[in-house]
Amino acid sequence: MKKNIIIALFILMGAVGLRFLAYQYSGWQEAQKRKNAAAPSVIVKDVETKSVIRKFEAPARVVSVSRIKVVARISGYLTKSYFKEGDIVKKGQVLFEIEPQEYKLAVDKAKANLANSEAQLIYYEKQLKRAQELVKHDYIAKAQYDQTLAQRDSYKAQVALNRSAYQDALRNLSYTKVTAPVDGQVGMIQITVGNYVTAQSGPLTTLNSINPIYVSFPLETKNYNELVKVDKVQNTNRKVDLYFSSGKKYKYVGTQDFHDNNVDETTGSIMMRATFENPEGVLINGDYVTVYVYSNEKENLPVVPQIAVMENPQYKYVYKLDSKGLPQIQKIETLGQEGQDWIIKSGVNAGDKVIVSGLQSVIPGNKIRIMSDAEVQEMQKELKTEEQKLENDNKNNK
Repeated sequence: MKKNIIIALFILMGAVGLRFLAYQYSGWQEAQKRKNAAAPSVIVKDVETKSVIRKFEAPARVVSVSRIKVVARISGYLTKSYFKEGDIVKKGQVLFEIEPQEYKLAVDKAKANLANSEAQLIYYEKQLKRAQELVKHDYIAKAQYDQTLAQRDSYKAQVALNRSAYQDALRNLSYTKVTAPVDGQVGMIQITVGNYVTAQSGPLTTLNSINPIYVSFPLETKNYNELVKVDKVQNTNRKVDLYFSSGKKYKYVGTQDFHDNNVDETTGSIMMRATFENPEGVLINGDYVTVYVYSNEKENLPVVPQIAVMENPQYKYVYKLDSKGLPQIQKIETLGQEGQDWIIKSGVNAGDKVIVSGLQSVIPGNKIRIMSDAEVQEMQKELKTEEQKLENDNKNNK
């Protein structure tokens, strides 16, 4: 019995060994097939440099140049409103009316007091003139002349006081018409008609100017430093493009004309601001958008055709030829696109050779066959012929 078990174990071990050898042989055969397979044909291109305008992306927010709380400057009942919420209004346009009757009566009273004091002043001006002639000939005492002079001066002061009171009454009457201090768009009505308002009642509504309008955005310090390095100056105006959350580009180009003088410690960014024309009121205060700020000067940077760049969830890469002419995966960092090329931040340099066609058949470290210029031209000619044929077929089908 024990002998049978030992024999069975030897048989089992032999079977396992044979299977392992078969697996190894199969792998060796597969490796030989790959090694002996024809090297894939590829097109290789040298990495070039381009003089490019640098572009930096940032989240942004629309901010009105003027954000005004419209308040009552006198007390009274709110009797009328002359606009609809959301209307575009002009500077000086009447928005609300506060009951004016009380202030009209105050104007009439002040006007009457002024007229009375002016009449008294005219009378004492004449009396003073007579007293001047009489005192010269000693027909009246000097003390009487001084008394007339004092009365004239008193009414002169009274006229000034009453004129001031009249002007003040007119001012208060003008405040019964609450007007727009700037051009802009009115918001919601906070206090409705019929309520009693005072200067302490809070805003009746808000008014945001719309044209021009600001767009504020934080730019990371590393991007800001690169921007300054390219332009070689900090305080300069720069072109800015704006995109809505839908991806649509705003038709007007803005100007970055301000940057803050400190770095936000929390975000590590510098707040910048651009000014945009907004004649149609498309940009609304508080809206979130995306902006691209451009350098004024150009910078020479390596570029790679877009067709040469592949991407996985972790990074972008190209197939770069090593010193032996074999393709190797090379991670790259990009700075955006320039025409049909990717602008390269790091990974490859000018003069490096990268594969731009035939990428699907390339295996890192395996041999490749680089197509000659004549082959490339012939292939392009065939592709063009095929495209023309397809175009003709589509026309015929129509």
